Amino acid sequence: MNRYPLWKNLMIIIVVILGIFYTIPNFFGESPAVQISSAKVSLKVDMSMVDQAQKSLQSAQIPYSIVQYEAGANPSVRVRFNDTDAQFRARLALEKSLNPDPADPQFIIAFNLLSNTPNWMQSMSALPMYLGLDLRGGVHFLMQVNMQGVLEKRLNGTVAQVRGVLREANLRYDGLVSRVDKTVEVRFRDATVAAAAVAKVLSQNTDLEGQAIATPDGAKVVFTLKAQALIASQADSVKQNIATLSKRVNELGVAEPVIQQQAADRIVVQLPGVQDVGRAKDIIGRTATLEVRMVDESIARGSELTASIPADSELFKIGRDAPVVLKKEPIITGDYISNASATFDQNQNPAVSIDLNGEGGRKMRDATRDKVGKSMSIVLFEKGKGEVLTVATIRDVLGARFQITGMGSAGASNDLALLLRAGSLAAPMEIIEERTVGPQLGVENIKKGFNSTLYGFIAVAVFMILYYLLFGVFSVLALGVNLLLLVGVLSLLQATLTLPGFAAMALVLGMAIDSNVLINERVREELRAGLAPHAAITAGFERAWATILDSNITTLIAGLALLTFGSGAVRGFAVVHTIGILTSIFSSVLVSRGLVNFWYGSQKKLTKISIGQVWRPSSK
Repeated sequence: MNRYPLWKNLMIIIVVILGIFYTIPNFFGESPAVQISSAKVSLKVDMSMVDQAQKSLQSAQIPYSIVQYEAGANPSVRVRFNDTDAQFRARLALEKSLNPDPADPQFIIAFNLLSNTPNWMQSMSALPMYLGLDLRGGVHFLMQVNMQGVLEKRLNGTVAQVRGVLREANLRYDGLVSRVDKTVEVRFRDATVAAAAVAKVLSQNTDLEGQAIATPDGAKVVFTLKAQALIASQADSVKQNIATLSKRVNELGVAEPVIQQQAADRIVVQLPGVQDVGRAKDIIGRTATLEVRMVDESIARGSELTASIPADSELFKIGRDAPVVLKKEPIITGDYISNASATFDQNQNPAVSIDLNGEGGRKMRDATRDKVGKSMSIVLFEKGKGEVLTVATIRDVLGARFQITGMGSAGASNDLALLLRAGSLAAPMEIIEERTVGPQLGVENIKKGFNSTLYGFIAVAVFMILYYLLFGVFSVLALGVNLLLLVGVLSLLQATLTLPGFAAMALVLGMAIDSNVLINERVREELRAGLAPHAAITAGFERAWATILDSNITTLIAGLALLTFGSGAVRGFAVVHTIGILTSIFSSVLVSRGLVNFWYGSQKKLTKISIGQVWRPSSK
């Protein structure tokens, strides 16, 4: 008798139900929406924005369906509409209401699409798959990192470091520490001092090479960056730019953006669902830098707006503790900050602990040695405009590690620490290729991909039913379950589906049905050998299992290799391919046999099964 134990039948039923549950969200579709996010890293969107958005839309008499707050690292407010006309009108109304000064926008109002999946399903992580750029439409940028800018920045840092090392070691040099092409040169009047300078600098910076060269008036030392150090700097700059871009595109509300390195100095940015190219370029091109400056003590606090500002100082009117007059010359910039974390001071009040690199620590010690009791400020510059983050009093000589106190709340200290860690682009970039994929093209691609999978499924189903009769029906049902589970797992994992993903689905269908062909042919062979139907079914499934496992494992290895070493479209293909192999093993073996057991298992005197023509060898 062919019977599954109760637990195995229940397992199959539960898995199929879960597959249906997580597949359904892909059929609810999406509604047009707008997303409100902060245009400044120092400004956060909170729950009060929900009321502001509702009032703005109501005053403009624009109908909307839902206004919801999205918490997270980049909080935002999303408003859903029933049609695109309301969506376009809403964006204009919200821009006018929330950004009264177009030259200095406070919030980003971006078009978006929201899933129509019911909230109770979304609460159980039942969400539709993300669609890639080729299926949803959007913007594609190819950006090139300016490697000359990386070299310039590294050499400028080397000049400052060499100057600091020589000053601390009291090694007198003639003139200035200067850059000459791709080298740093220092002139000395004494060759002995030059040799000592080489040894001292190289002991503190292993990325440099240096040599002393005799000159008529003494000696000069030439420092150059090692080739491997420059390569490492360029690679780190690309990685930092990718990390910074990832933070910025989150403000656009893009689902599954693609930001990855291509070649040594290029970065690919794909933003599915984004149609506003100008807005996207503005966001990813933002530059934010931090500076620590001294407060100009010659201007009494409270009189900044009426006082005469000295030529070496600057008035800041925006930000916490503003207005305030600060010295133009910064003590350090954000480039010297290695880490920042929210903490508490000795009185258990919120504070921010800052760690500087070696050069930054030296600069901070030199600047604050004679400034105890005076005030300094941290200023964030974005799009050429400065915003005061905090003004603090210097309690002691500061070094590579110090605290900013008086934050007021733990939330404020967390926000400031995040800003200090965020940094800016490590090297300038330019867009060398720009493509926009329209949503209509994406719809056509979806239709073509869906039709290719559907027609392939129908062709396979017709062949299997004609050739294997009822066992062919079981195989087709198992194949349907396989496709159902594949889509369900991809939706649960929130994977991104692209055209190569559709190709992988079609391939998975062929591989999955191949397993059922092996099973059916094995059952036929057992019948030809003279086994009774029940025994032939048992032997057929058990003996085909080893072959099915071997073939799927070898294919799985190839899929994992593509997933590990591939990128872009290859990786998208590999994800669907790998998951499809696992679901096909489950459906072709467990589900298929479960259906056979359900149909034939209760028949004790089974004399014939519907599996097509079984040719027995002649007795002659």
